[in-house]
Amino acid sequence: MTITGKAASVEFRNVTKAFGTVVAVKDLTFTIEAGELITFLGPSGCGKTTTLRMIAGLELASAGQILIGNTDVTTLPATDRDVAMVFQSYALFPHMTVIENVGYGLTVSGVAKAATREKALDGLHLVGLDGFEERMPSELSGGQQQRVAVARALVLEPQVLLFDEPLSNLDAKLRRHMREEIRDLQRKLGLTAVYVTHDQSEALAVSDRIVVMRNAAIAQVGTPHDLYERPIDAFVADFIGDANMVEAEVVRVEGAEAVLRIGGIETRRPHRGAKPGPAHVAIRPEAIHLLEGSANGGLEGSVLKAVYLGSHLEYTVECGLGELFVIDHNLDSPVPQGATVAIRFTERGVNLVRDAG
Repeated sequence: MTITGKAASVEFRNVTKAFGTVVAVKDLTFTIEAGELITFLGPSGCGKTTTLRMIAGLELASAGQILIGNTDVTTLPATDRDVAMVFQSYALFPHMTVIENVGYGLTVSGVAKAATREKALDGLHLVGLDGFEERMPSELSGGQQQRVAVARALVLEPQVLLFDEPLSNLDAKLRRHMREEIRDLQRKLGLTAVYVTHDQSEALAVSDRIVVMRNAAIAQVGTPHDLYERPIDAFVADFIGDANMVEAEVVRVEGAEAVLRIGGIETRRPHRGAKPGPAHVAIRPEAIHLLEGSANGGLEGSVLKAVYLGSHLEYTVECGLGELFVIDHNLDSPVPQGATVAIRFTERGVNLVRDAG
C-alpha cells in the first residue's frame, strides 16, 4: 500500500464569514488535532458547511485567521491548500472510467501515468473496489460511487480530508455501513478528517468530537458521550438525540450536587452552576421507566400512545410535567395504551440545562 496519512491540525482564530450583510459564521475559535475526526453538526443555515468550505479554501474568511499544520492559509486559494473534499453529490465525471476518476487529481497535478495508475489502484483497494477500475460511474450503485469519491480524495494524501454531507444520498442501511467504512479508513490511515452532517446518529457514530453549531456560532464542543450525557443547554440536549424538556425546582445545592424536585420526585444531579429555584431539566426518553399501576404518591401518568418498533417500544405519556416521550427496550412487559403508570427516572439521562438563548 502506497497511500499514507500525513495528518495536520486545523485551527480557527476568531474567524468570521459574511456574505454582504448576512453573517454566515461569527467569531469561530477552535482547534482540530492532527489525526482527529471532528464533525460539525447543526440545523440548516447554522454555518457548518460555510466553515467546511473555508477550511477547503472555497470561501475566504472575512476576518480572523485559519491555520493548517501551523501554516497560515487564511488568504490561500483552494489549489494551494493540501486538502481534499468528498462532496454530497460525489461529483464523478460520467465520461471517465472509475480508475480515471480516482486518478484525476493526480493527473492534473502532473504525476506520471504509471504512478497515477498504481496509486489509483491502491485507492480502490482501500475502499474495497478491486476489479471495478474499468467500469463507468453509471454502472455503479450509490454506495460504490461514494467509495470512488472517497478513493479519489485519499489518493491525494491530503493533510486534511473533508466530508460534506457524504452519505445523505444513501438509504439508511447503506448509510450505516458506509459511515463505519469511513471511520475505519480514517483510523487506519491516521487522517485528520472534518465531517459535516445534520444527522445526529451519524455524528455520534463517527466522531472523536462534535461541534454543535447554532445561529452561525458554536453552541458546544465535546465528545459524543459528553454531548449526549452532559448537554450544556436546551438546544444541544434536544438536538443531540431526543430530550423531554421539563420544568423542575432546585431545592438546595449540596457540594457538587443539586437536590432536584421533578414533579413529585426528588433526585440528585450535578448542579452545573444552578442555584435554588426554578430550573430546566432535559430527560432522555430512555431515562424514564414506566410501571403499570398507581404511582403511590410519586409521579403518575397515563399512556396516550404505545408503539411497537421491533427493537423497542415508544410511549407518549401524559403527566403533571406535560407529555413525555419514552423509549423502552423491555419488550416482554408492554404497557397498553390508556394504562395508568408510575413514572420513575434512572440515574443517567436527567440533566440540568440552561435556556438555549
